[in-house]
Amino acid sequence: MPVLRPSLATALLCAAFSAQAAWPEQPIRLLVGSPPGAPSDIVARSLADQIGEQLGQPLVVENKPGAGLNLAAGQVAGAKPDGHTFLVTSDTVITVNPEVYSNLAFDARKDLVPVTVLASFTQMLVCNSALGIATVADLREKAKGTNLTYASGGAGVPGHLAAEMLLAETGITMTHIPYRGPGPAITDVVGGQVDCGFLTTPQLLPHVQSGRLKALAVSSAQRSAMAPEVPTAAEAGVTGMDATFFQVLMAPAGTPPEILERLQQAAVQAIATDASQQRLTNLDMAAVGSSRSEAAERLAADTQRWRAIVQKIGLKVD
Repeated sequence: MPVLRPSLATALLCAAFSAQAAWPEQPIRLLVGSPPGAPSDIVARSLADQIGEQLGQPLVVENKPGAGLNLAAGQVAGAKPDGHTFLVTSDTVITVNPEVYSNLAFDARKDLVPVTVLASFTQMLVCNSALGIATVADLREKAKGTNLTYASGGAGVPGHLAAEMLLAETGITMTHIPYRGPGPAITDVVGGQVDCGFLTTPQLLPHVQSGRLKALAVSSAQRSAMAPEVPTAAEAGVTGMDATFFQVLMAPAGTPPEILERLQQAAVQAIATDASQQRLTNLDMAAVGSSRSEAAERLAADTQRWRAIVQKIGLKVD
């Protein structure tokens, strides 16, 4: 390989820095795979303004719900890697969906790269109060003589996975009813059209407090700060269960590393503010704000964990 003359090398280096300094040159699209009001959407919108202020361009949040979060992920995976299109999503797009969906038009693990882990979150198991189910033990007994159903925000999303992990560990049998997002799923559990659901705590809590739903457990290893009276699944008798999930900021593969680094730094600074910390707490989330390498390591470790569980329960979506 020829050696660049100092003048040419300097010119190329200056050009690279100039390109970095010019970014972003226009508003940035921030795609979300869930509908308005869902956790990913609220996280994206709560951080977008602060990140945009740091970068000098607005971040425009676009909801692209559907296909277990794959619709938005696929659009970002196929976007031009120029630093103007990103994704906020549950980690399951990387850790689970490639194991579950057999006909995806993109490879999430190759076509997307992590920028930072934004926050961790859990799911809450509830049943319609009219069923008289107050504990996981009650659920086990009820399921022996009744064909129970449970709702989730879609096939392969965190609530579906948490439920299937619990069913596999307890031997309980229930029929999965997937919805396009948690909102309609909660509506039908409250209305009694579906018996139970593993869904997000902030959206469930008003119905639990009103008495229309009964909370049985949360999926993580620690109790929810929003509902500390609700036991963890392990405390409720599902020994060793820990289904903790993460909200991740992702970029199209091939996005220049200097852009990824600037965005990561802006996102971490946004997460660190008191206002962001409070908003995440109100969403029953814990702020993370990882480096790019830490995010990649987290996703790789959870891919191995969920792969074993998906194979164990034979979970597939055509």
